[in-house]
Amino acid sequence: MHVLLVEDHPDLAANLGDFLGSHGHSVDFAADGPSGLRLAQAQRFDAIVLDRLLPGLDGATVCRRLRASNGQAVPVLMLTALDTVGDRVDGLRAGADDYLVKPFAMVELLARLEALHRRATAPSGERLLTVADLEFDLDTLIARRGGEPISLTPALRKLLELLMRETHRVVGREELERRLWGDAPPEGDVLRAHMYALRVAIDKPWPKKLLHTVHGSGYRLANLGDL
Repeated sequence: MHVLLVEDHPDLAANLGDFLGSHGHSVDFAADGPSGLRLAQAQRFDAIVLDRLLPGLDGATVCRRLRASNGQAVPVLMLTALDTVGDRVDGLRAGADDYLVKPFAMVELLARLEALHRRATAPSGERLLTVADLEFDLDTLIARRGGEPISLTPALRKLLELLMRETHRVVGREELERRLWGDAPPEGDVLRAHMYALRVAIDKPWPKKLLHTVHGSGYRLANLGDL
C-alpha cells in the first residue's frame, strides 16, 4: 500500500513509518492539517492515517474537505486521543472509515489499514439497488434519494449495500460488524456511530424514514409501507 500519514508527533510518525515500511508499504508524511490535505488531493494513496488533533486544520476538517474534493474515496483511519461517542460520531460524519484510540498497537493499525484497503478495492456487482426512492449504483458508487446525491464514506457504502441487498430481513449487529471489520471489530460501540451517520445521510432530510432499529436484533433498511 501507498499510505499517507498525517501526524504531528515526530516520534510516533517515525515509528509508524518504520513499522509500515518493514511490512512492505510506502509512506508519505505530513506534520499538519494543511500539508496533509494538499498531499491527499495531489496524489493517489491507498489509505490515509489521519491524526484527529493537528496544527493548522484538525483531522475532522481535513477529512471533510478531502471528501468534498473530487469525490475522494480513499479509506481514512483516524487516530484520536478523544475516546468519546461524540468524538467518534464527529469523525465518522466527517468521512473517516475507522478509528484507533491512542495508545494503540502497531499490528492493530496495520490490520485495520489492510482491511480498509481490501474493502475499498473489492469488486462490486453490476446492480442498481433500490428501496423506495433510495438508490445505490454499485458501478459508480453513487447513492441518491429522491434524485438527490448522498455523500457516503466507503464504510457507509458497505453498510448501505448490505442493508439494501437484505431489505427483506433484519440484519444483526454481528453481521454488520463483520462486514466492516472482519473478525477484528474495534472496542466500544463503533457500529452505533456508523449507523447514526448512515441514518443522518439517507433519512434526515426526508419525512419517510427507511432505516429502522429493531431493538435487541439489529437494523432493517426498508420501505415498511410495502411490507
